[in-house]
Amino acid sequence: MTDYFDGFAWDKILEVAGFCIGLLYLWWEYHADSRLWFASIVMPTISMWIYFGKGLYADFAINIYYFAIAVYGYLTWTRSRRHQQTPEQSREKKSERRPIVNIPLRQLIGCAVVFAILWLAMYLGLRFLTDSTVPLADSFTTALSIVAMWMLARKYLEQWIAWIAVDAVCVGLYAYKGIYLYSVLYALYTVIAFLGLRNWRRIMHTR
Repeated sequence: MTDYFDGFAWDKILEVAGFCIGLLYLWWEYHADSRLWFASIVMPTISMWIYFGKGLYADFAINIYYFAIAVYGYLTWTRSRRHQQTPEQSREKKSERRPIVNIPLRQLIGCAVVFAILWLAMYLGLRFLTDSTVPLADSFTTALSIVAMWMLARKYLEQWIAWIAVDAVCVGLYAYKGIYLYSVLYALYTVIAFLGLRNWRRIMHTR
């Protein structure tokens, strides 16, 4: 039985599974559906296995953060805001979901500073402490993803702009590393990020 399972190409199976879940995540994120956070819990589990085997150590580490932020994001998106409602509104709707908003300037500056610090620290760590062959790109996507996930959890419209940058770089990074399905997935992510930005802006202005 062990020999039978040893014959499976687990990396490829997990890569396909991650691809499919990623598409589902995209659909839910595009529609600002809180169910995207369930996909965000499953995806890191799969991705950590793939990234570690490919030597993408920063991407491996970031998925630990993704798992935690997924729980935070779900609670933030679905938290009741009844204390801000009139009795009539409360009867009409038991709980109001967090609205899509623009990121405040102070938060934007804070995100930029955190991103710069993380990028530098991760680059130096990958460059001098690991055998990574792509320290600059790997640290860039990881640092910006940390910030973008927090922005998504807060439901800031501008999170899409951060993801456009992350996704575009990941297309080339994963193709270079031979993770071709993920490269295709992130090409789709890039397109959807542009569409998602437009759709979230429409949702924000119609609510």
